[in-house]
Amino acid sequence: MNRSLLARAAIIAAAVAAITVGVAGPASAHVTVNPKEATQGGYTKVTFRVPNEKDNANTTKIEVNLPASSPIGSVSLKPLAGWTAQTETSKLAAPIKVHDSELTEAVTKITWTADANSAIKPGQFQEFDVSLGPLPETDQLVFKALQTYSDGDVVRWIDEPTSGAEPEHPAPVLKLTKQDAATAAADPVAVAETSNDSDKDSSNGSAYGIAGILLGLAGLVAGLLAYRRAQRG
Repeated sequence: MNRSLLARAAIIAAAVAAITVGVAGPASAHVTVNPKEATQGGYTKVTFRVPNEKDNANTTKIEVNLPASSPIGSVSLKPLAGWTAQTETSKLAAPIKVHDSELTEAVTKITWTADANSAIKPGQFQEFDVSLGPLPETDQLVFKALQTYSDGDVVRWIDEPTSGAEPEHPAPVLKLTKQDAATAAADPVAVAETSNDSDKDSSNGSAYGIAGILLGLAGLVAGLLAYRRAQRG
């Protein structure tokens, strides 16, 4: 009976460990955008997180394409030491209105290039901050990205999301939700801060979830050991 209980405990422990690994770590070291969600018509700060997936080469350049079909009127880059940032603009098929101005061009590409000492080394990642707004009235923004390594390899994170399994090289996706009248009247900075706080809350929630799983596992093992001692007694 005791052996059976211990065997079951081992199986449960292995299952919980597998779940914990799945929750604790990312699905894969993809290029991502954080937060994952923002509000249509608002402003937000997004962070493109770029990990190095190679053991023998550095990431020297990252290119992020902003969808021309859903243009964003204002794009501001946060300076990053050791990296040079450049933007490219494109003519719009139809002008867009931003505050009191009508724009015929918008930023459609951002390129960050590292200097000799700032490339992303194996086992490291870098984050690139961008302020965007007003966000278009669309369900999502797909930021197709290209990651260039020092050995000349270019990884294309351009696969768009599908209803099936996650593609091998998914593009970063920012989901956009509709805003109510109160949110629409809010200060743009406050909207951006709200989006960033939501990202922090999501990260904290994952950490609490992991802690709960580990505590549950510890309680299960303790209970089985106590039951075994009672059977011996």
